[in-house]
Amino acid sequence: MKINAKHLILDLLLANQNTPLSAKDAIAACALFGISDNSVRVALARASADGLLRAAGRGTYCLGDSALELAGDVATWRTKEQRFRSWQGNYLVVLSHSLGRSDRSALRHRERALAMLGFKELETGLHIRPDNIEDNILMVRKRLYSLGLEKQALVFVAQQFSPEQEQAIYRLWDGAALNQRYEQLQQQLTQWLAHAHDLEADVAARESFLLGRKAIREVVFDPLLPAPWVDVAARHAFVDTVHRFDREGHRIWRQLITHSLP
Repeated sequence: MKINAKHLILDLLLANQNTPLSAKDAIAACALFGISDNSVRVALARASADGLLRAAGRGTYCLGDSALELAGDVATWRTKEQRFRSWQGNYLVVLSHSLGRSDRSALRHRERALAMLGFKELETGLHIRPDNIEDNILMVRKRLYSLGLEKQALVFVAQQFSPEQEQAIYRLWDGAALNQRYEQLQQQLTQWLAHAHDLEADVAARESFLLGRKAIREVVFDPLLPAPWVDVAARHAFVDTVHRFDREGHRIWRQLITHSLP
């Protein structure tokens, strides 16, 4: 997996809930991935100029305004399952066909918001998902808008689709593939945790970062589907394992940084 200095620094701050990061620690972390000191300094300067980072003290950085929105979105993975509720057969629908696709930035934010909440396109400009997230439609709208969906988009609850339409909706997600992904990643994380103590500190830090990054992304973009689409218990077991892995990864990195101090 290709890692560059800017992305690694931002990911470290995101993973550590924006606890300030010193330039020295950033250099030490990037060295684990073969990134030179000069590349780190250049990345810090450029990210600061772009508003992604801001100074938090002498030689210390935290996320800037341009990155805080992303930080909020990613941080929700830790509480994502709390937004899951039982499904009563209705669907959440977003109608956006009137918004157009010429504004590439708006389109990118729109598609990202819909993807993060698990919507799929049933027809052009009509995205749908089971109504089993958040407490009510007002909360769904608020979440979508905060993620970047234009407020001109219609967001509502729908029901009483024809049997043919229900089948078409059901086929939008590959539940079997999701179940397989839950099982495979859970096994991978569990096996790594079982042998992490045998690894050198720098190897453990590098591997925990890469594997944790992949697992957290899976949680962030998981559609939180109800049964019968997916095995809900398998998903819960996977997410629980990601939490355990995340805690161990934090411990490994804290220990590594502490030991690297003079």
